[in-house]
Amino acid sequence: MSQFNIEEEIEDIAGGEFERTPVPESKLKSWKSFLGMYAGEHAAGTEFVIGPLFLTTGVSAFDLIIGLLLGNLLAVLSWRFLTAEIAVKNRLTLYYQLEKICGKKLVVGYNLANGILFCFLAGAMITVSATAVGIPFDMPMPKLTDTLPNGITWILIVLAIGAVISIIAARGYDMVSKAANWMSPVIVLGFLICGIVALNQLGVSSFSDFWNIWGEGSEPFPGQIKYTFWHVMIWSWFANGAMHIGMSDLSVFRFAKKASSGWTTAAGMYVGHYMAWIAACLMYAVYLKSPEAQAIVSSGGAPSVAPGPMAYNTIGIFGILVVVLAGWTTANPTIYRAGLAFQAIMPKTSTFWVTIIAGTIATIAGLFPAFAMQLLDFVALYGFILAPVGAVIVFEHFFAKKYGVIKNYAEQANIRFNKSVLLAWALSFGIFYFISVQFGVFLSFVTLPAWLLCGVLFLIFSKYFHLS
Repeated sequence: MSQFNIEEEIEDIAGGEFERTPVPESKLKSWKSFLGMYAGEHAAGTEFVIGPLFLTTGVSAFDLIIGLLLGNLLAVLSWRFLTAEIAVKNRLTLYYQLEKICGKKLVVGYNLANGILFCFLAGAMITVSATAVGIPFDMPMPKLTDTLPNGITWILIVLAIGAVISIIAARGYDMVSKAANWMSPVIVLGFLICGIVALNQLGVSSFSDFWNIWGEGSEPFPGQIKYTFWHVMIWSWFANGAMHIGMSDLSVFRFAKKASSGWTTAAGMYVGHYMAWIAACLMYAVYLKSPEAQAIVSSGGAPSVAPGPMAYNTIGIFGILVVVLAGWTTANPTIYRAGLAFQAIMPKTSTFWVTIIAGTIATIAGLFPAFAMQLLDFVALYGFILAPVGAVIVFEHFFAKKYGVIKNYAEQANIRFNKSVLLAWALSFGIFYFISVQFGVFLSFVTLPAWLLCGVLFLIFSKYFHLS
């Protein structure tokens, strides 16, 4: 699911330029430049948690395998026909495009939300790495229902990992970015090997054996909701909603020669998400057959979703290494990106210190296992909050001329705060979040309606306020 260092890698290729100007034709990249990045970036630390969490929802074989197949396809189509299409027309970063439409003050609010959410995601990845580092210390693993730290060993390991990751992110991002490129193939290989070994451990010798791992589904574990086909498909579509319909990857595809480069996201969705999620799910299926897990289930509890022990149980020391690398290579650039978002709010503060601040927030979040154990819910919330902002860009791009809306209004009117954008987002967010909470509607189900409403309201408010 993670692609948070793609932007920096591409900008490193391009010399880190063009933050406030369109990318010139001489710096454009072919589709091959995006293929490997997306394949590697979406096989990350998050996948070690998301795969097993699907199993805890009691999902059936059909709902998981076909739901993921179609949900990831919808994500690829969103990248191809929305994000990449707009990116190659304007060739601007998300932040500069938003500034032109919304004004600088509103972009600061977006950066704050983005930075905080990035910190929480990085915290979940610190949690993932801690489950691997804690194995030699015989550390008790967090349970699925745990919210608070479960002991002093857990706290010390998380603090140590968080400190190392934060310092490296603050002082050596170029080295980390290059190292991540080298590590990505190792992580992808690790997922593949884990999946193959887990199939052997489960005694799978035919497709029907594989299908029967999930079968017709089961009751969800304590604290989880039951996932159907629609839950799986819609959730997997919007797992990266902030990046495609939320337009964050405008910053990536502005370097593409053609919008058809958007098809390369399929490598991320099907190598990373599809293969890696199912491989991680298989590892958890192996763990559930262990005496430890069976004892927890028989007592009515929820077995731990701890990537470290699962990977170690499957492929030994190499499994621990893969989990540590996957968590680290996700958390590090995520903290870096959060630091950049905070720096936009505190421009006089050095990059080093804003990144340390971001790392501190992420480390504190990592102490609380709930961010990792409830990652499905957190990712749904992340997309729901940020995706509607992208609707403003999409609806302006495709419908401004038809409905007489002034494009890049904040820039044209020389204003720092476009109230049409804030009202559109606040109303769409408020209405559908209320529906989700009040009527128990799965949050991912209301992401698309909120996105559509935000875009429509933006056009209506823009038409009204621009003429008044």
